[in-house]
Amino acid sequence: MALSFETRPAAYAVIVREEQILLAYWSEHGQQAWTMPGGGLDPGEHPVDGAIREVFEETGYHAQIDRMLGVDVGYWPAEKRLDGSELPLQSLRFLYQGTITGGELTAEVNGTTTHAAWIPLGEVAKLNRVALVDVAIKLWLQKPEDGKLRDLSL
Repeated sequence: MALSFETRPAAYAVIVREEQILLAYWSEHGQQAWTMPGGGLDPGEHPVDGAIREVFEETGYHAQIDRMLGVDVGYWPAEKRLDGSELPLQSLRFLYQGTITGGELTAEVNGTTTHAAWIPLGEVAKLNRVALVDVAIKLWLQKPEDGKLRDLSL
């Protein structure tokens, strides 16, 4: 018997400069928390392109993707879905290290994030945040210097 669930591919950028990380404030279906800039991919969209697009939409910054950090999997049973769906959701989340190349910090209009900010890395643990933020920081801290991916099981 096959299990039925929805799969959502998503891409996120981990952008750190001067010991601060760029985060976006997510607010949807009565829930809110800090998250990584990024989100769901459009049909046929490459994850790198999706991460660049999402960074711009949520923060106003133009970004380049420097390297892949890893892939994370999120899973929510149907009863925990915020959108009322009757199927469980599995999210495949591609995490990339990125760099700002231009633009200026602005708030997303009509999206699921209300604003973005540079947060000192030492203050992140005090924030109301989604688990993806911790995964992203761990992957960024453990990135191999030679650029080769290793088993980064969390």
